[in-house]
Amino acid sequence: MPLWDNARWIAITLVVIGHGILPLISEDDVAYSVYLFIYSFHVAVFVTVSGYFAKSGPPNARALRQILTDIVFPFFIFETIWTIVRWALGGAFELDYTTASWTLWFLIALAVWRIMLPYLVLLRFPLLIAIAISIGAGYTESIDATLALSRTLGMLPFFVFGWKLRQWQLTGRWLDLPSRVAWRWRAGAIAVFTAVLLVMPIAIETWRDLKLRRFMLYDESYQAIGYDEPWSGAIRLALLLFAMLLSVAFLVLMPRRTTWFTPFGTATMYIYLLHTFILFPFRETGMLAGDQPFWVLPAMILFCIGISVVLSLKPVRRVFRPLVEPRARWLFRPEPSTATGTLVLPPGAMPPLPSPPPSATTDGDPPEPPAPPAPPASPAPPDEPRAGA
Repeated sequence: MPLWDNARWIAITLVVIGHGILPLISEDDVAYSVYLFIYSFHVAVFVTVSGYFAKSGPPNARALRQILTDIVFPFFIFETIWTIVRWALGGAFELDYTTASWTLWFLIALAVWRIMLPYLVLLRFPLLIAIAISIGAGYTESIDATLALSRTLGMLPFFVFGWKLRQWQLTGRWLDLPSRVAWRWRAGAIAVFTAVLLVMPIAIETWRDLKLRRFMLYDESYQAIGYDEPWSGAIRLALLLFAMLLSVAFLVLMPRRTTWFTPFGTATMYIYLLHTFILFPFRETGMLAGDQPFWVLPAMILFCIGISVVLSLKPVRRVFRPLVEPRARWLFRPEPSTATGTLVLPPGAMPPLPSPPPSATTDGDPPEPPAPPAPPASPAPPDEPRAGA
């Protein structure tokens, strides 16, 4: 659907821009204002879109395999690469998979969110519960960056919010709206974003004093940020609700038709995992330290957009597919069950057997389906639902 592909690519491009201008924010109030504007909604949009397409039913074998090939395996691959990079640059060789490098926290969080969602939606108010979990996590100092737990729990409401948007079936109604009506909504969204963009530089010193940026990262407890008051959770609640509002405004502004960048929406994981290697020198060196000329900020924004475009191209995806989308077929079981029946995968777990050639049939009749695998040692009663059904 063009709407969601457009949203994916623009959201990930904003992620790249946010990382690209980060070295400028300490000395440049304009850069800091742009940074806060982007961070007020861009990660929320990215997580919300991920939640929109998440499946909330019982996980079948295909879904579990996708978690491994799309999330878990890439995490281990890129965490290993970053360990080697730091070691090659003179650092210690510390292979620690419990602490995600830079942007890799999102892979851990995404895996946890997908696993948690079927359990959350069994409850009556999953979004309210997710918000309560997020706010409560901020009061606990033991919930930190280990396995990205702080961000996983802190941003959980955005993932559930994306799932709720799909349950409300708003996309079909939005796509059916006449253009004149849609532009009324877009005018309101433009007004909201304009107000935010104007407020950021006006109160920039206030935002610095409040440590707003650290709140927007969701990776620290309130006390670690410097807030030990009982009402500290109200700040996170306000940011959560505000980010959800901006996420909806962002989606309203997305083109509903196919654009030149719509095909790039399928390459977001490539952009997310690879752009950090390009921006790494800007982050780790003093290249952008101190006062910079006024043109550096717009130049970095254009440079980051260029990164997002280049990493979306098919040749780049073809080269890096083994790293970003590893199939790892050799790691998966070749048979659907063990000889003793101690492990039985749900139906559809294994790829179908190839059909025999036409010569194997008689009078053009379709070939008989392959025989099903042997049942487990202790089969379930006939009326008991099967896993993955």
